[in-house]
Amino acid sequence: MTALTLFLVLFAISPLCAQAPAFTDPQRAAKLKAALPEIEKIMVRWAEQRAVPGMSWGVVIDGEAEPSIRTMGMRDWPGKKSVETTTPFRIASMTKSFTALAILKLRDEGKLSLEDEVARWIPEVGRFKYPVSDTAPLRVRVLLTHGAGFPEDNPWGDRQLGQPFEELTAWLGKGIPWSTPPDTSFEYSNYGFALLGRIVERASGRSYRDYLENEILKPLGMVNSTLEPAEAKDSAVGYRREGGEYRVEPSLVHGAFGAMGGLVTTAPDLARYVAFHLSAFPPRDGAEAGPVRRSSVREMQRLWRPSGGIAVQRNRPDQPLTARLTGYGYGLGVTSDCRFDHIVGHGGGLPGFGSYMTWLPEYGAGLFAMTNLTYAGPRAPLDEAFNVMRQTGGLRMRDHAPSPALIKTQQALFALWTEWKPAEAERIAANNLFLDKSAAVRQTELAALKKAAGQCTLAGPVRPENWLRGEFDLSCEQGSIVRMSFTLAPTSPEPTVQYWTAQLIRPFTPAMRKAAERAAGRKDVASAYGACKLGPVLGGDGAKTGTIQLDCARGAAELEVALNGKGKVTKTNLAKSSLEACIP
Repeated sequence: MTALTLFLVLFAISPLCAQAPAFTDPQRAAKLKAALPEIEKIMVRWAEQRAVPGMSWGVVIDGEAEPSIRTMGMRDWPGKKSVETTTPFRIASMTKSFTALAILKLRDEGKLSLEDEVARWIPEVGRFKYPVSDTAPLRVRVLLTHGAGFPEDNPWGDRQLGQPFEELTAWLGKGIPWSTPPDTSFEYSNYGFALLGRIVERASGRSYRDYLENEILKPLGMVNSTLEPAEAKDSAVGYRREGGEYRVEPSLVHGAFGAMGGLVTTAPDLARYVAFHLSAFPPRDGAEAGPVRRSSVREMQRLWRPSGGIAVQRNRPDQPLTARLTGYGYGLGVTSDCRFDHIVGHGGGLPGFGSYMTWLPEYGAGLFAMTNLTYAGPRAPLDEAFNVMRQTGGLRMRDHAPSPALIKTQQALFALWTEWKPAEAERIAANNLFLDKSAAVRQTELAALKKAAGQCTLAGPVRPENWLRGEFDLSCEQGSIVRMSFTLAPTSPEPTVQYWTAQLIRPFTPAMRKAAERAAGRKDVASAYGACKLGPVLGGDGAKTGTIQLDCARGAAELEVALNGKGKVTKTNLAKSSLEACIP
């Protein structure tokens, strides 16, 4: 049974269902876990350079029951008590995402709206004097994205965890100074998340601690997590470093600012939390398993408010140029860079502690680390760990399965290739297709392409970009390929073809391959991309002109080659591959 036949059989069983993307490499988990020794070296080296007393970290692959957790150093430095797998650490501002989950759960239950004015739940806010007269009322959504216009309050906010609830009420009565007009920019605010904790209390009728522990933590299986550090058994002692010595940082109790950074957790619990966020992807059918809807968990991982412009930098002269766009979701940072379109994470820093968690929703992999040294947030080594995982070849996005509409259209287009039937062409065409290029012209072009390609057969199933866009190949004589690309229109009851191209791709002649190999080995190419080898041919006649993919140590590139009638190279041009976001 061919791959195409198998797909047809599967979709004949459920013709109306489009399958969710899935990981198809059976060696994926093994490849990713092969990176663990190198990741451990990275983490240990970073901890030693920063003189971190103790640390716990882990790698989460999908929702595995036993994530890879490692520890090093001391949870109690004078007592020489080692960090254990179950040692609790305070994770500071990573708590913000838990508060956001609580807000979304209440929203999903109809107990509040993200568009509610904050004054509905906290009347004191209704008496605030806004900095400009045309300010819109402060809303819950704006607090979630650090857009309230409150001043950035690190490190002041870190010392407010234990403030009595009555004290927060008194402060609110006096107002809050503004740094920017509300809902106009990003400015990180612990104060804003303290207000969200109060909204959780007012909307639920319960204390923030009670609601979080019983509605979020326990359903997630985070039974060793708490907001009160005194209840965490054998927890890590927090330290700051002064004069080459460790000084104990007094533990801050839970109070009015606990919703912004008070949670204490263990590595196994935090691994469950990262796995829970990963489990919200991709969108799919099936029962809900978490305390908050999958769609809401995905919602909080979208970039809702940019936190700066595009940052372009080169960490060292011998490293690639990188670009990064950062922003904020709901209690989570959201980033795009040259490697990954969607990186989610958040750090935490308090007197005595530093932590970071990060994951790649579309790749099903996550990392986290917790330390007991003031503001020693391990974001840099975790980011480096993603690079190591990427090099294993196991860090790949889910593969889309062809939807029934794509499979049906592939068959229809191949039938037109085999024999052009005007009635069938009109049946599958959207009303723009033959206005953009007439049916007669398309028929003539296909006939010329068939004559040039010779006998062709389907080379395999359609390769989907999404449920309504894809491409497929025809395998033709003398190694040639006809590549057909198409996009379907939003028509019902059946999507119709709004865009359709067919391209003949001929294999490179020996002379063309030799020229491409010489170009791929040039010093300027190697300095930018590292060692390269020839990949698939992407276009051209294969004898005088052509474009071929280069698969290189630092990514993919596209190489254009041209020869004259005597076989001499007249042109070589290196360009960015569509597979890569940036040129190294």
